[in-house]
This record gives sequence, structure tokens and C-alpha cells, in this order.
Amino acid sequence: MTVAHAPVGGPDVETPRTARGNLGKRIRDHRWHFAFITPMVVLYCAFTAWPMIASWAYAVFDWTGFGPLTDFVGLANFTEAFADPQFWRAARNTAIFALFAVFVQLPLALLIAMVLNDKFLRGRNAYRAMFFLPVVTTTAVVGVVFAVLLDPSGGPLNEVVLNLGGTPINFLGSDRLALPTVLVIDMWKGIGVTIIYWLAALQTVPEELIEAARIDGANRFQILTRVIVPLLAPLAAVILLLTFVTSMNAFDLVQVMTEGGPNGATDIVQTYIYRYAFNPDGLPRFGYASAVGIVFGVAVMLVTVLPPAVRRLSRLARRRRTQRAEATR
Repeated sequence: MTVAHAPVGGPDVETPRTARGNLGKRIRDHRWHFAFITPMVVLYCAFTAWPMIASWAYAVFDWTGFGPLTDFVGLANFTEAFADPQFWRAARNTAIFALFAVFVQLPLALLIAMVLNDKFLRGRNAYRAMFFLPVVTTTAVVGVVFAVLLDPSGGPLNEVVLNLGGTPINFLGSDRLALPTVLVIDMWKGIGVTIIYWLAALQTVPEELIEAARIDGANRFQILTRVIVPLLAPLAAVILLLTFVTSMNAFDLVQVMTEGGPNGATDIVQTYIYRYAFNPDGLPRFGYASAVGIVFGVAVMLVTVLPPAVRRLSRLARRRRTQRAEATR
């Protein structure tokens, strides 16, 4: 008796020709989807992906931004950055921005969001719009307006101080006051976004649990710490990460208000990079600026990636210890 054998691949296995045909059919079926995303992909590759890749090549050259890459210096740009005290001062100020956002802006935004989330608050939508209005205001405009308001010679705020019998305060020209002033203005500018994050997170808290806690006699602080915060913990990690990353984008405000001064008191890594990439006093140093940008990018990536990775590894280690303990019983 002759037995008929099925093809080796079987009826459900696609041959290369069939796979290419299916791929072509999917492309034709979704051609309008590809047409709509193509401009964004092109712009992303041209203005984000390619500069990021090219900066790694520029970082090992002493390049001014003009002409070919000929002056190879290896890791000299990185060594110079690590040896520059001004770079470390800029890195410290950048870390202060991040810590201020995490430990001041984040909890303050949560308290404001809880007030704005109260269903008995009249006009809460108007208050939400007031807090979010600075977010949609151009940062350059905010910087110019506050520079005028805080001007020690004729600024409205100092005029009030003079009328009260005091002396003008140079908020942006003082080594001691410049950084706290810019920090507060940056928080005022961006806290609306964090409030929106918290408001969205508060919508996930069941109102029944809060009412039950009130009936049991819990006060506002106990409701916050024992009911709301534990329920918000998973979303709080995401909000913390978003707030931290946003705090790294203070370049435009600092550049408009102080340009990193006075004497580097408000200098952050972005203004430090900008100063070397577009040096107005001489030839720009794109190679050195690229090296500093790489160091800054890697540092931010490590700070954002390492904590979740450590938590995941610790959970995995605890799970394995538990499994070993159960296996030995």
C-alpha cells in the first residue's frame, strides 16, 4: 500500500514566497496608516535619532561644527569634562532641580490635587484651569516677565519693598538667591502638569473607601496616609518618573532669566552644553559639547532605569528564596 506524504512544511507553514505575499498585502491594506506616520518618522530620524547617533562620533573629535572630522582626540573631551569644576557645579545644580521637583513639587501637587478633586469645592474647574495656565504659557515669556518683575532697579516687586522701607533685593543677581528664585519659578511653571497627573490618579481611588474611612473616624491625614497613598503607589511611581524627567528640561527658563549666572550659580548641564556648542566668544566646541551631552544622557538613563531594575531583581530574589524555603520543607 502506498502512503501519500504531506509536504514537509505542512499546510500551515508559510513558504518565503507566501510570507512576502502576505507582507505586501498587509502593506497595501495599511498604506494610509504608513502614509500618515511617515512624516513623523522622517522628522524623528532627522532631528532626534540622527543627532543622538552622530554625537557619539563628534565626542571623540575636537570639532568646531565646521568642516570634516579630522582632529581625533579620543576620550580627551570626556576627561576634560570630568576635570572641570564648572561641569560638576552644573551637574549639582541639575540634581538640585530634580530633587526639588521630587521632594517639594510632587507632594505639593498631590495636596493641591486632593483639594481640587473635592466634589464639594465650588468652581474647581476654574481653579484647575488657573493652575494649568502657566504650563501652556511660553517659557521664554515667563522668563522675561519674571525678570522684569524681579528687576532690582524699578521692578514692581522691589518697588513694593522700597515703599515698605526696605532695600531692593537682587533676586537674579545674587549668588545666594538666584538658584532658589529660579527653582520656585520653574515649579510654578510646571506644577500644573503634576497636578493633572495626580488628579487622573485620584480618579482610580474608590469613593466608597474614603467614605468608609470617614465613618470609622479617620481624619484627613489618616485618610491620606492609610487609604489614598497606598492605593496610589503603583501610579505614583510613574508620576515620580515623569516629574523627574520633566525637571531636567529647565534649560529655556534658566537661559532666558540668568544664562547660568551669576558666576555659574544657576548653571545647569544644558546651559553648560549650550555655552560650549554655541560659544559667542570664540570658536564653538561641538565635540566637547557632544561628550558632555553623552555623559548627561547616560547619567539620566541610569537614574531612571536602575531603580525599577533593582526593585525587579529584589522581587525576583525574594521569590527564589521563598521557593527554596518551601522546597526544603
